[in-house]
Parts: sequence; C-alpha cells; structure tokens
Amino acid sequence: MTGPEVKITVLLFSHLRHALGSGKLTITLAAGSTAADLVGHIREMLEERLAGMPMRVAVNGQFAPEDTILQAGDEVALIPPVQGG
Repeated sequence: MTGPEVKITVLLFSHLRHALGSGKLTITLAAGSTAADLVGHIREMLEERLAGMPMRVAVNGQFAPEDTILQAGDEVALIPPVQGG
C-alpha cells in the first residue's frame, strides 16, 4: 500500500467471528476506501469460506451504504444474517 492510510476497527459477529477466529480486527486501508472496499478485503481474508454470504455494514453504530468512505478510527461492524436457535 502506498500513500495515506487509515486504520479501521472491524467488529465481526456469528459466522464471520468463527471463520476468522476473532471478534475484532484492526485493518489498514488506503485513504478514501469505502465500506465496500473493506468488505472485499474481509472476503479475501475468508478465501472461499462463507462465499456469497450477505452482510450488513454499520459504521460507528449506524447502518451505512457500502459507498460510505471510511475515516481513520471508524468502527465498522460486519453483520451476517441472523441465526435462529
């Protein structure tokens, strides 16, 4: 990565937490990255696990569209479909 970067805290729940082995990650992205860029980065980390699983994005406690530009220090929650039980 070249140029300015931003560090984002990512909260993971349910299947995502299990697949990545943690409920909280710190991810560094290029400045100007969007929530969609972050989701793409997480999907790369997952490789083929959970392929195609939808997830909602919340930035700083508010649901946000994937074109939301992320800022340094943002907390992003990635929320998979609700599980029954």
